[in-house]
Amino acid sequence: MPKFEVCLSPDLIHLYDLKGKNAIIVDVLRATSCMVTAMAHGIAEIIPVSTIDECKALQNKGLPAAAERDGSKVDGFDLDNSPFSYMAENLKNKTIAVTTTNGTQALVKSLSAETVLVGAFLNIGAVSKFIIDSNRDTVVVCAGWKGNFNLEDTLFAGALAEKVINHFDIGQDSAIAALNMFESNKNDLLAFVNKSQHVKRLANLHIHKDIAFCLTFDLYNSLPIYKTDKLINFTK
Repeated sequence: MPKFEVCLSPDLIHLYDLKGKNAIIVDVLRATSCMVTAMAHGIAEIIPVSTIDECKALQNKGLPAAAERDGSKVDGFDLDNSPFSYMAENLKNKTIAVTTTNGTQALVKSLSAETVLVGAFLNIGAVSKFIIDSNRDTVVVCAGWKGNFNLEDTLFAGALAEKVINHFDIGQDSAIAALNMFESNKNDLLAFVNKSQHVKRLANLHIHKDIAFCLTFDLYNSLPIYKTDKLINFTK
């Protein structure tokens, strides 16, 4: 039976050997929720990069570009970090560049994995199906907040663990903790997440609509998967 593990922060990724494994990148609020939404609404490719300078260089080549730091859009870029921004009709079939405070950093640090996928509550069913079908060791990489643990990404890891528990060995301590956290709070995830530091950080941005949206289960079947230097949609 393959192993299911949870890395609670990208700063701990050096403790995991990702070779030959699935890496599920999750940044519920809001990078990976945006990526899943983007592909569900017809954006063809996403180029995730670590730095603002890299994102600006791609924008200068004509790509629509999203840059977020500390929850807000960086001046001079086209898109912010709200999933609703990625539903625009004029973005269909386009390639976009993206950099975020936490999510793209987690992705770039996980590229030694056999397969890198983007997960969110919005596409958790597609993620669970993929990893069950792969029958491969899987590590959920929680983006956290600037290296620190956060609630919302760990809740996703626990929700995914619950979905695949009959197909994976969930014996690692952080995976067990994530599963127990989700099971204890799944009847009102929004109330629990509203206690989180990240939601309090974002309070002045008035994104309560975004937060509720990002906690929606299985709204989309899109599944961003990393190929070469970009994310494409695995699930059509």
